[in-house]
Amino acid sequence: MADSLPNINFGFDDLRDRMAKFTVRFDQFIAEGRKRVLEERNQFRSHVAELAEDKKMKQRSIDILEQKSHSHAQTIAKEAAETEDMHAAIASISSQRDQRAAQRNRLKDEIAATQKAIAQRLEAQRKHAAEMDVQAKLNNPELDFWVDYLCLRIEGTRADHLKFVFTHLDERNWDQEFWFEMSMAKADYEVVEYRPVLDKERIDVRLERFNESRDVGAFLKDMRELFVESIK
Repeated sequence: MADSLPNINFGFDDLRDRMAKFTVRFDQFIAEGRKRVLEERNQFRSHVAELAEDKKMKQRSIDILEQKSHSHAQTIAKEAAETEDMHAAIASISSQRDQRAAQRNRLKDEIAATQKAIAQRLEAQRKHAAEMDVQAKLNNPELDFWVDYLCLRIEGTRADHLKFVFTHLDERNWDQEFWFEMSMAKADYEVVEYRPVLDKERIDVRLERFNESRDVGAFLKDMRELFVESIK
């Protein structure tokens, strides 16, 4: 009976062989996949580490550039301040130079004016001296008369000043001195001091008359009369 049954070949052996080969290929695929995933993961990690390092280097470069930029900005600000100070110093020096130039010009003008005034004064003094010489020649005889006969003494006290001293005016004391000091520094003479005290207004009247006439004798006579009146 068994021999009459058909010989059916289900191919289990071939299927088993094929399954075994598939399993080997599948395990190989899984292993390769795991290996590839591991390699990609390692490569990704390495790439991430490289990116992190690159980022760190770039950040360091940025920090360096920012530091250089800040230092450069400080340098520019410092140079700008120094430039401004230099301009201010130049302006100050220029102002001082202008002021000194103006002062020098003023001094030149003042020196020229002073020299002119000195020349004018010297000329006036020369004229005055010439007039004095002429007047002295006219007055000397009369002065000699007053000195010799009327007890007058003439003293030089300082430059351009003469002191006229009278005695024998007071009967109670012939030696008592009555004097006045005259300044001849200016064109118009001045009585600057006198003893004893006299009325200044009366002196000024006689002095004005003397400056107009230049009559020394008359003026001495007037002053002597004032001293005599002061005794009474």
